[in-house]
Amino acid sequence: MTMRRRILPGSSYPLGATWDGNGVNFALFSAHAQRVELCLFDSHGLREVERIALPEYSDEVWHGYLPDIRPGQLYGYRVSGPYDPHAGHRFNSHKLLIDPYARELSGSFEWSDAHFGFRPGSPRQDLLMDRRDNARFMPKCRVLDSAFTWGDTRKPHVPWSETVVYEAHVRGLTMKHPGVPQSMRGTFLGLTQPGVIEHLKRLGVTTIELLPIHAMVSERHLTEKGLRNFWGYNPIGFFAAEPRYYGAHAHGDFRTMIKRLHDSDIEVILDVVYNHTAEGNHLGPTLSFRGIDNASYYLLTPGDSRWYENYSGCGNTLNLGHPRVLQMVMDSLRYWAEEMQVDGFRFDLAASLARGSTGFGASAFLEAVRQDPVLSKVKLISEPWDLGGDGYRLGGFPPGWSEWNGRYRDTVRRFWSGEGGVIGDLASRLTGSSDIFGWGGRRPWASLNFVTCHDGFTMRDLVTFERKHNEANGEANKDGTDANYAWNCGHEGQSPYPEIRELRKRQARNLMATLLLSQGVPMILAGDEMGRTQKGNNNAYCQDNEISWVDWSDVDEEMLAFTRRLIRLRKRHPVFRRPRFFEGKPIPNSTLKDIVWITPDGREMSHADWTLPYARSLGFVLGGESCAIDNLTGREEMDDTFMVLLNAYHEAVPYTLPPANFGRSWEVVIDTGDLRPNGDGTQWAAGIKYPLKPRSLAVLRRSGAVRTLNRGHDEGKKS
Repeated sequence: MTMRRRILPGSSYPLGATWDGNGVNFALFSAHAQRVELCLFDSHGLREVERIALPEYSDEVWHGYLPDIRPGQLYGYRVSGPYDPHAGHRFNSHKLLIDPYARELSGSFEWSDAHFGFRPGSPRQDLLMDRRDNARFMPKCRVLDSAFTWGDTRKPHVPWSETVVYEAHVRGLTMKHPGVPQSMRGTFLGLTQPGVIEHLKRLGVTTIELLPIHAMVSERHLTEKGLRNFWGYNPIGFFAAEPRYYGAHAHGDFRTMIKRLHDSDIEVILDVVYNHTAEGNHLGPTLSFRGIDNASYYLLTPGDSRWYENYSGCGNTLNLGHPRVLQMVMDSLRYWAEEMQVDGFRFDLAASLARGSTGFGASAFLEAVRQDPVLSKVKLISEPWDLGGDGYRLGGFPPGWSEWNGRYRDTVRRFWSGEGGVIGDLASRLTGSSDIFGWGGRRPWASLNFVTCHDGFTMRDLVTFERKHNEANGEANKDGTDANYAWNCGHEGQSPYPEIRELRKRQARNLMATLLLSQGVPMILAGDEMGRTQKGNNNAYCQDNEISWVDWSDVDEEMLAFTRRLIRLRKRHPVFRRPRFFEGKPIPNSTLKDIVWITPDGREMSHADWTLPYARSLGFVLGGESCAIDNLTGREEMDDTFMVLLNAYHEAVPYTLPPANFGRSWEVVIDTGDLRPNGDGTQWAAGIKYPLKPRSLAVLRRSGAVRTLNRGHDEGKKS
C-alpha cells in the first residue's frame, strides 16, 4: 500500500459514498469512534491497495472527499475506538466493515473465525479482543453512479380496495420456470421474463410482495450443514441488494425488474427487516454496525451494555430510538421508494419498530413515517408482532397501515379443519375484522388477509399434513410451529385413496375462495394457485432448493383456473371489496341490509344461533345496492346481491334460499364441489333448499339485479 491519494475535507452529508461527477464523498456516522480509515481495494476486491484516514469529524460523522475516485471503486472501513463490551463498545480496527449506506456489494461472504471481534473459544468469551484481519472473507462495497433511464414508466398506484397481493421469492419463483433462461434464473431479471409476467397478469394479481432482497448473511450453523438462509431475514445492509439476485450490477437489474413490472401495471412491495441485523448477540460476528458504533446502533440492556435486547429472536434489536439509526432506516426506505421506485413495504416484526421509551406506539419511527411526504404515500404493511413480552399488537398500528391478520389465518384454518363454535369469529374475519380495525377511520383494507404465507405450510400441504415434516432442516424436526390448525383429510402425506385426494382439492378450493371473497386485502402465497407443495416442511427458511422453488412442471390446472375465476369475480364486483365496514343496517331506498346472516332454514340468525358450539356452517347475503361510492365522482356503484354459503360439516347442509325481498331466484356462480363454470345452469327459486355439499362453499347471485358498474369492468345491466 504505497499510494497516497489527496483527500479533501468533504461533507458530512449525505452519508455513504456519493459520486458527484468529479469525485466521491465518503461519510460515516460514528459517535464514539476515535479514528475511521477508508480502505480501497483492487477491482477484484482481493487486495487492499490503500488505507486513508477520514480527515474530518462533524456532527458525529467522519468524512472526506477523494477527487480521483470513480464509480466501480471497491472499499470498506476500519474503525478504531475502545473495546469495552460492558460499556457497549466493540471497536476493532482489525475487522473490515461494510458501509451501512453501501448501495452495492461485490464478492461473497465467507465464514471465518476472523469475523469475530473476540477470540472464539476463549474462556473470557467476548471480553478479549481478537486481532485477526477478516478482509479476505468479506464482500466489498462498491461506489455507484446512480443514473438510470426510467422513460415514461409510472407507478401503477393500485387502490387498496382493488389490491390482490402475491407473496413470492425472487429465486423461488424463477429457478424452475421454463421460460426463464438459465443465466437469469433466481435473479431480478428472471422476474422480467414474459412467461413470469404473463402468469401474474392472467392470474389477476395486482401487487407482488417480494421476500427480503437486502444484502444478508447465512447463519454459520446453516453453512456448516450445507444449507443457507433462503428467506433472507438476516440483513447486513439496508441499501444494497443481495448479490445472489443479480448479475454484474444490482442497480440496473433491480430497476429493470421494477420498470418491466410497472409497465405491466404490477406493483412491487418489498419485505424489509429493520428490527435486527445478521451480527447476532454478544457472541456474534463484527461485520458492520457493531464495529462502527455498537452502543448507538443496538438496544443494549440497562445496567450492563454487554448484552443485547432481543425482541427479534435473532440476537439483537436495532435502536430506532437513536436519531442516526432512525435516519438510516428512513433514508433506506426513501431510497427504495424514490430512486428504485418500489410501491410499498411489508415490515418484518414491526412491533419492534413501534416500541418507544414509554411503550408500544410512542415510537419515533411511526411518527417519522406518518409525516414523511414520500413514505406516507406508499403502501405500508406491518407484521404486527415481535418476540417481546407484549409483542402481539394486531390492530394497534395507526391509520394508514395495513396489518398481516394472523387471526384471520387461524380462524379460517380452524373453521375448514372442522372445528365447531368458531362461526362468530369467522364472521368478523370474513367482513374485514372491524372488531380489530374499526377505529380511527380505518377501512377494511387495514386487514391484510392470508391463509398461507412463506412461514408455514403451503395451501396444498395444509390439507395434506397435520404435522410438520422439517427433517431436511437438520434440527430434528424441532423447528417451526406446531400450531398449524391443519387437517390432512384422514391420511398423513400423499394418499393412494382417490376420495381423499379429491377432498383435499375441494378443501384447497374452499380456502382460496374464502380468502378471495373476504373483505380486506387478500394475499396469495406464490404457487398456491397451482398446488405447490413443500412436502410438509412448514419452516423452509434454509431450503434454497426444490423444497422452496415453484415447480412449474407440476401445475394443478383445475386449481389455477379456479383461482383465476375467483380473482375475476372479486375484481368485477365491488360488493366483495367494500371501502367501508358493514353496519348490518338497511341500505337507503332498499329493502335489503348491507349484510344479512342466515341460518340453513333461511331466516336471519339470532343471538342463540351464533353461540351454538356445534355450528360448522355459515351463510350470508351481501346487499349490492349502493355498495360503494366513487371518491372522485361521488357516483354510487351498484352491484349484484350475492349469497355466500360455507359448510365445514362432513355432511350436506341444505340451505333454504331467502324469501321474496331478496329476489325471485338465484343462480350459482361458484360451487367448490362442482367445477363447472355455473354448476348445471339451474336457476334456484327462493324458498327451496340449495343442497350445499359436505365441506364446500357456494356463491349464488340474485337474478334480476343490476350488475356491477365498477370502472373497467362494466358488465352492463340485466333486466
